[in-house]
Amino acid sequence: MSVRLFVGNLTYDVTEAEVREFLSPAGTVVSVRLPTDRETGRPRGFAFVEFAEAAQAEEAIRRFHQQPFKGRPLVINEARPREEGPGPRPSAPARPSWSGEPSPTGPAQPKRVFGPDAPPRGARKTKGRGPKSERAPKGPLKERVRGQFVSADTDDFNDGHEEDDVPFWARATAENEEEE
Repeated sequence: MSVRLFVGNLTYDVTEAEVREFLSPAGTVVSVRLPTDRETGRPRGFAFVEFAEAAQAEEAIRRFHQQPFKGRPLVINEARPREEGPGPRPSAPARPSWSGEPSPTGPAQPKRVFGPDAPPRGARKTKGRGPKSERAPKGPLKERVRGQFVSADTDDFNDGHEEDDVPFWARATAENEEEE
């Protein structure tokens, strides 16, 4: 009786011949299958390897599980039967239609009504407002005051003063001269 093994963590450039050659010391390899991605056509990074006898398959698991192959540690275990997934498979019966029409494979399903289709996004009505051209202006923009104010023209204050290089506390004013 043949036993099928799952071989995972393969590089994407591996070939069936390389997998067969790597696992052949454990026993007679009946078949090697590398599933490919439907959209890209690239291998998916795992393989199914079938051995002629269960003892050979157990030997392959014992010898090659977590062993490096092309720089990656392999994951090898006994393949499980495929579980039912959400997507239809070619051998699976067709999914029932929600239009209420009877399915060719089973009894009629109840019709589900979700209401009318929504209008296209550009044709939707705006709630309580007219088009932008009919709206009133919102008003003037508020001025945001942040940070320090720095005057662009500092020469106006010092015009006519010769004490530009003297600090203000050291400047002689009329009051200071009278006190001294």
